[in-house]
Amino acid sequence: MGRLSLRNPLATPKQIAESPSQRQGMSAKYEASMRSYGCHLIQASGTILCLPQLVMATAQVLLQRFYYLASIQDFPLRGIVLGTLFLACKTEENPQTIRNIINVVDIVVKRDRGYPEVVTDGYDSEYYELKNEMVIGEMQVLRRLAFNVQVELPYGLLANYLRSLELTDQERVPQLAWNYVNDLLRTPVYVCFQPETIACGAIFLAARECRVGLPTSPPWWAVFDANAEDVVQVAKAIRALQARKVPHIMPLSARELKMHGEGVLDEHVAQMRKEMRDKLDAEMKFASQEKNVDEGDGGGKRSQAEHVDDGARPKSRRGARDSTSRDHNRRRHTSSRSRDTRHSSYRPH
Repeated sequence: MGRLSLRNPLATPKQIAESPSQRQGMSAKYEASMRSYGCHLIQASGTILCLPQLVMATAQVLLQRFYYLASIQDFPLRGIVLGTLFLACKTEENPQTIRNIINVVDIVVKRDRGYPEVVTDGYDSEYYELKNEMVIGEMQVLRRLAFNVQVELPYGLLANYLRSLELTDQERVPQLAWNYVNDLLRTPVYVCFQPETIACGAIFLAARECRVGLPTSPPWWAVFDANAEDVVQVAKAIRALQARKVPHIMPLSARELKMHGEGVLDEHVAQMRKEMRDKLDAEMKFASQEKNVDEGDGGGKRSQAEHVDDGARPKSRRGARDSTSRDHNRRRHTSSRSRDTRHSSYRPH
């Protein structure tokens, strides 16, 4: 029986050299962009949902692990993004409803593609399709990872290392190192190195950027159980991420993956953008016309009711006594019309 460990499971050199997606024909560069965009969707959606950074980081690490065990072609990005975010909310004891997660991820995708930011109706086919993708994505992540969803993150180690190196009083180093740790979530670094190495790499690059010296006798990284070569590799991964630009139009479903292979994905997104904007404009125009009609009908009814009330109301007590019989006949004549106008002068539609 294997020994239970709370250390992060790391990818093997063979998995790193050739992932399942690359074995099915996807280039390493495009796979890196797909992984980065999936992490972007998780981070942006979690920010809108006001989730702790711990939850968003856990979801991104689970996504990176999953795609070393399965291919993007077999399990498209959108379902795994929904599944890992939903799973991380549960493992980190910050549960969110399925509907909230689906709506927010869908809004982020629409914003990136320039679509109208309209919330998906909870009873249409699009919502149920996204819900099925989420459930399948969560199930596949648990199955492929053998239910090992333990994620150790370097945030606590980073704070302790900065305090030990007396860098907490520096103006830029702590915040810059923290930003690097967050940026590395979009790379496979969390699947290749343990948290102490990641924290040392972020400190190394931040101190170098700010031109702050670090102790070398003994080497500061050795005190924190890190290897010098690995620390440099982490710093290089940060540099490579900064130089890479990820497009905001990426295939999210099996149908869109096929379109990308045929080279028509951008054209499809542009057509969908135009159709959705035209549909929204038509709906807003129709709603505006309905509002104008309702306001016109309501104004006419109110004027008619006021006219009837003024005609039926006596001018004075004396006039009322003198014209009792005349008022009685008038009210009998207008009783039905008064009820229809006075008591239903405004009916909201």
